[in-house]
Amino acid sequence: MQRFKTKRQSNINCILSPSDLASCLMSAFPLYAAADHLDLPSIQVSAERIYEPGILPINTSDTAKLLDDEPGISFYRGGGVSSLPVIHGLADDRIRIKVDGMDLISSCANHMNPPLSYIDPVNVGEIKVFAGITPVSAGGDSIAGTIQVNSKAPEFAEAGKGLLVNGQVNTFYRSNNNARGVNLSASVANESVYMRYTGSSVEADNYRAGNAFKKAGWAAAGRGWLDADEVGSTAYKSINHALAFGVQHENHLLEFKLGLQNIPYQGFPNQRMDMLGNEQKRVNLRYLGQFDWGMLEARAYYEDVDHFMNFGADKQLIYMTAVNGMPMYSASKTTGVNLKADIDLSASDLLRIGALYQHYTLNDWWPPSGTGGMSPGTFENIKDGERDRLGVFAEWEARFGKQWTTQLGARLERVSSDAGNVQGYNPTTNGMNSYQQRDAAAFNALDRQRNDNNVDLTALARYTPSTTTDIEFGVARKVRSPNLYERYTWSTWTMAAVMNNFVGDGNGYIGNPDLKPETAYTASATFDFHAPDRRWEVKATPFYTHVEDYIDAVQWTAASNTPTATPISNQFVVLKYMNQSARLYGLDLSGHMPLASTSLGEFGLKGLLNYTRGENRDTGGNLYNIMPLNLKLSLTQQMGGWNNAIEFVSVQTKDDVSSIRNEIHTPGYNLTHLRASYTWNKVRVDFGVENLFDKFYYLPLGGAYVGQGTTMSSTATPYGIAVPGMGRSFYAGLNLKF
Repeated sequence: MQRFKTKRQSNINCILSPSDLASCLMSAFPLYAAADHLDLPSIQVSAERIYEPGILPINTSDTAKLLDDEPGISFYRGGGVSSLPVIHGLADDRIRIKVDGMDLISSCANHMNPPLSYIDPVNVGEIKVFAGITPVSAGGDSIAGTIQVNSKAPEFAEAGKGLLVNGQVNTFYRSNNNARGVNLSASVANESVYMRYTGSSVEADNYRAGNAFKKAGWAAAGRGWLDADEVGSTAYKSINHALAFGVQHENHLLEFKLGLQNIPYQGFPNQRMDMLGNEQKRVNLRYLGQFDWGMLEARAYYEDVDHFMNFGADKQLIYMTAVNGMPMYSASKTTGVNLKADIDLSASDLLRIGALYQHYTLNDWWPPSGTGGMSPGTFENIKDGERDRLGVFAEWEARFGKQWTTQLGARLERVSSDAGNVQGYNPTTNGMNSYQQRDAAAFNALDRQRNDNNVDLTALARYTPSTTTDIEFGVARKVRSPNLYERYTWSTWTMAAVMNNFVGDGNGYIGNPDLKPETAYTASATFDFHAPDRRWEVKATPFYTHVEDYIDAVQWTAASNTPTATPISNQFVVLKYMNQSARLYGLDLSGHMPLASTSLGEFGLKGLLNYTRGENRDTGGNLYNIMPLNLKLSLTQQMGGWNNAIEFVSVQTKDDVSSIRNEIHTPGYNLTHLRASYTWNKVRVDFGVENLFDKFYYLPLGGAYVGQGTTMSSTATPYGIAVPGMGRSFYAGLNLKF
């Protein structure tokens, strides 16, 4: 559970080694030292895990996967560096994700470039997760929670000690998909100025499942051969560069960060197309100052994204007269300003206030290809899309005696969105029974401006009756406005609709300008029993969320442009986004304990159990992509420089599936992983085995397998195959500090 940090605690870096969740080394950065008169205890509101900066988690290149050991967290699987985290059954844009304080947005009809894909794992200094009852100061326009990812904090030399120079090199290899990469970071600083560079490159081939799940053969005409156990469209390459500059003077810090990402290709086994180019450029300016009255933080940022999709190496390129596949482009720009102040009202009261403004623009267009149905003009999926957020918040945290701490917050946001007129490939006809002219005319006739006034409210409390017990509970009202793809994608044509799919279920989706914002009411509590020194602890968190105007979908018939009268089953379908009612509830259990201290080292046990249930209250059906009951147990051993673990993962059968989406059932499975690392001086070696016994299994949240062949042909793309998980993989990595 995340310690919600007061002004004093927000100035402390808690560094947690990935191999040891039980220990936490606390160190204060002088610039951030808080006023001595304020000493509020922290409120536990969600899971937090803060990683040792620069230590590469070599069993993954996906930053989202750093949260794999957190209660209540699961993942929609997609590309090798682009998983979508899920908090208590709610995913993607329902989570507010901040990277170095920037609210980033996925600018892709398939959400292939989510915010966490823009920071490499080696550049992560800390991750904080606010699940469910999220303080209003941690972000709005979301209903599931907030994930904050920050790169390494600035380091300055001590006064009179000259220059502080640090650097490290990481390299790794993973056998199953031939993944290999290298990472470099270097920094130099005196007592007032610092500069840091971080760069990374990773490349991988398709991965293999634990067994055959299809026939071996040519991926598509003119394309390569795929073995029966090879999962098509899972290869990727990613390159990241980041520069950071900082100046500090007394109690003031000014930081300037530049970032550049280039992904030449990233396959998606659960999407009809692949990412064949993604370039992101970002600029981030931050001021942090400590004053007698409290602390002030200001940030301004800018992001520019150019994104390209087409058929990758394992998918059919040419259809009839199409000469270059189906090229799809999207381009976005995001400008944001954030202000936040922590004000000391008294020795036991703290007030947080803040404001934000964000301006986001998006164009999504598909150039013509050949002389058939994808010609002669450009298909405008979203033209001149805009989404602006303007928000303010206030949050009061108070202590009552030695046992009670409370927090009350309110946030108001105005979210405005709009989009321009559109057209199909041929604006004068409804060729190929695609209804492009009809649908475009109907869309263009609408007043598409939408303004949502959203109010978030939270109330949290922490009760500490003894040194071994903490009880935390709270309620929240959270609101999220639809994204541009949910509101403004307009074509009922199957080929266009299947290009607008965030969830990887093989279906097509149509936007709905009349969607209302989702409003979630959440109640949760955490019962935390632990030793006085936290050598052992057990936590239980039950939660319940009711969502009004939940954005689900209904099957849609293009010919009549109405809901499908009789639902279609056992095949891919086209759906339209609709507001409905939903509820989610469940339980997270987690804990750790020492087992024995022997001549062979210190042995310990860690455990994690998650259960989530999601229901559509209008239809009586199940919500899509809800992770089934799952359990993880880790037996750890530490001796000298050694940190070792054997991990057992058990996932139950996924039977509670969304019938309206024809979601695929997946059987249960059990996996075993081995992990080891050895550290001495400035060298660390990691090695291990994922899926030790090479078990075959399907990913419960991996979606439908459409990773090879004629993915745009409804008859040639088989329905009913889930995306398999990775088979056995050996890995090794080396980290050198200098």
